[in-house]
Amino acid sequence: MLQGFHAEVKRLLLLIAMASIIGLLVDQLAITLLLATAWYTGWNLWQMLRLSIWLQGKRKSQPPESTGLWGEVFDAIYHLQRRQKREKNNLQAVINRVQETTSALKDGVILLDWRGQLDWWNPAAQRLLGFYNSDQGQSVVNFIRDPRFVDHFEQGDYSEPLDIPSPRFPDKRLQFQITRFGKNERLIVVRDITQIFHLEQMRKDFVANVSHELRTPLTVISGYLETMADNNTTPAWSRPFEQMQQQSKRMSLLINDLIMLSKLETTDTGFNQKRLELGPLLQTIKAEAMVLASDKQQTITLDMTPELSVVGTEKELHSAFSNLVINAVKYTPEQGAIAMRLWRSGPHIYFSVTDNGAGFESKHIPHLTERFYRVDASRNSKTGGTGLGLAIVKHVLLRHDAELQIHSEVGKGSVFTCILPANDGRTGLRPRDK
Repeated sequence: MLQGFHAEVKRLLLLIAMASIIGLLVDQLAITLLLATAWYTGWNLWQMLRLSIWLQGKRKSQPPESTGLWGEVFDAIYHLQRRQKREKNNLQAVINRVQETTSALKDGVILLDWRGQLDWWNPAAQRLLGFYNSDQGQSVVNFIRDPRFVDHFEQGDYSEPLDIPSPRFPDKRLQFQITRFGKNERLIVVRDITQIFHLEQMRKDFVANVSHELRTPLTVISGYLETMADNNTTPAWSRPFEQMQQQSKRMSLLINDLIMLSKLETTDTGFNQKRLELGPLLQTIKAEAMVLASDKQQTITLDMTPELSVVGTEKELHSAFSNLVINAVKYTPEQGAIAMRLWRSGPHIYFSVTDNGAGFESKHIPHLTERFYRVDASRNSKTGGTGLGLAIVKHVLLRHDAELQIHSEVGKGSVFTCILPANDGRTGLRPRDK
């Protein structure tokens, strides 16, 4: 472009020189300079007109032929157009590929602009939510009006998916996962989880029903076993009766834990919650644990900051904290030490249970809250545990917007820490303070 500019300057200077010479020869310098300027201006206007006509056309033809600066301008614009066309075709190919890929998905995909209005969706989303082409530009909450979705969408915390009934088919269950991208745009992935939801509901109902149905016959069996053991006069039957009573007691504990888990899963979060003082609750749990620890001559200490309280359900928190303390009693050797501690740091309240038992490897920590998970297959049989205690703890803490942190070293013991919000149960969690 710079070379063409220099050539154009030379052309202008040459034109002025020739006009000056001719003007001097005919003694009409002003008129010849004026005519030369008019010709040069007219020629540039003609080039501009050609450029305008070419740009306003379909621009599929070659650029106008010209020389100098205008020739370089025409060529530069033409090459720029071709490069832009190639980039546009490549981008369109990528978009078409993405649309073909998302169209093949069984999950619905919805793109929203920064205002939360529908921008694009795939066929699966159209099938699940009933969108039409004319709905583009409409707010998504006009089509998904469930209050839980509206609150979830407006709060802006999309770390967890939302499961709600389908707005189009009441018998279906949909899961919505929202992700932010770009300039506050949002991507919604809609998954049909109806079958998974029904299977999970069947599992919960089965566990609840079987647990309730087993309780009555097991009570009868336990009663007869106790009567027979008390009236036993044959020494050979003493050991079998003792083992049967132990297993009967273990079955009763298992059924009680299953019923407790079933209630935690089926009742709504926040049910019967109120402001609860933790001091008296922990004193009660300590007294209960002391009875169990007396046989093993263990020491249990309680160090707590007074007058700490949380919003929660007393029965559920008692069950969670008690499970942690009783587990420590079971898995701590004789004359061991168990420390209960309650304190506050910032917006959180911490309750920890520390023991000097055998401990376990860190690889087990992610699985400890799973149902019936055993670090050692022989541990539960020796202690009479059900394998559901930490699962109950996890469910209770989740219902209280809290979390459980676990630390353990083999041969040194374990620390189980509950982190609870100190105010209304809505404060976000953060890592445990050192």
